[in-house]
Amino acid sequence: MTTFTRNYIAPNRTGVNLYIGYWESQRQGDTIHSPLNCLPGAGWEPLSQTIISVPDSAIARGRIAACQPRRGSEGLDRDLVLYWYQSHGRIIASEYASRFHLVVDAVRLNRTDGAIVRVVAPIDGDTPQAEQKAQDVGFRSSACSLPQLAPYLPG
Repeated sequence: MTTFTRNYIAPNRTGVNLYIGYWESQRQGDTIHSPLNCLPGAGWEPLSQTIISVPDSAIARGRIAACQPRRGSEGLDRDLVLYWYQSHGRIIASEYASRFHLVVDAVRLNRTDGAIVRVVAPIDGDTPQAEQKAQDVGFRSSACSLPQLAPYLPG
């Protein structure tokens, strides 16, 4: 497994964390797993989960997954976590669909490589506007970085 993690901060002090995990080969016990499984292990409590539509110009045609975990010892900080699975020219929001395509691609293409991309944007406040701002920041950050990363992700 290869990982890439970066924090990006804009001049207005808004920022995101970008994580990309790449598995050259996935076998039982060593596969991509959902952030909904690993975030609680890091002390985050998922508050909601949904699949959201992404504007064509932002990341890709289709949908990505989003969840809002609460973090910190007091549990007062909230983040928006956007994530998707990427393999063989597909961007997939669902963990289940990603597993399905892993099996199909293993049989059809003899390939089990894949990546997960996760963008974390802090939600600054308890209003719907704060959540929308975090989503906008996450989309813009993804739109800026992913075209440059595309040659390194499974195509």
